[in-house]
Amino acid sequence: MTDQEQINALLNFFKALADENRLKIVGLLAQKPSSVEALADALGLSASTTSHHLARLAKSGLVSALADGHYYIYSLNTDALRGMSQHLLQEENLPALSQGAVSPEGDPFDSKVMKAFVDSEGRISAFPAQEKKFLVLLRYVTKAFDPGRHYPEKEVNEILKRYNEDTASLRRGLVEYKLMEREGGGGAYWLVVD
Repeated sequence: MTDQEQINALLNFFKALADENRLKIVGLLAQKPSSVEALADALGLSASTTSHHLARLAKSGLVSALADGHYYIYSLNTDALRGMSQHLLQEENLPALSQGAVSPEGDPFDSKVMKAFVDSEGRISAFPAQEKKFLVLLRYVTKAFDPGRHYPEKEVNEILKRYNEDTASLRRGLVEYKLMEREGGGGAYWLVVD
C-alpha cells in the first residue's frame, strides 16, 4: 500500500467514525449483531437514516452484513477496527501522514512561500525579491547541514546544488543573514546555532 493509499484508508476510517450516530452503531454492534430496524429503534432514527450510516461504515470495512430471510443482519468487523487502529499507532507509519506537507512547523507564511518557490522535488525554482521570503528559503536550506560540523566550501556547494544551481547566491545569503559563518579565504563553513 502506497503512502497515499494509507492516507486515503485512514481518512475513510475517521470519516466513517466522525458521526455520533455511527459511533453509537459501532457500540451497539460491538454488543451483538443487529438488523437495521433494531438499530433504528435503539437510536431513535428512521430505518433509511440508519441504513445510510451502515452503508458508510460498511464502505470503510467496519461493518458487514449477512442476509437472514428478508432482513440483513449487520455485525462489527472487529478485525478491521483493530487492524486500522494498530496500523495508525505504529510509530513508523506516522511520518507517512505528512506526505505533501510543506512546513511541519505550521507557519502559514513559510508554507505559502515554500509552495510558491519550491517544487515537488524540494528544489528552489526561483529566488524571491522580498527579503523575508528569501529568508524562508535560506532557513529551509539550513536543514541539510548538521549543527557543529564544519564543511569545506566544495561540500557546501554540493549540498546547495541539490536545492538550486546558483550555489553562490545561496551560500552568500546564508552568510549575510548570519545563518552560517565561514573562515576567511575560502575556509570552512558552519551553521550558526542560537
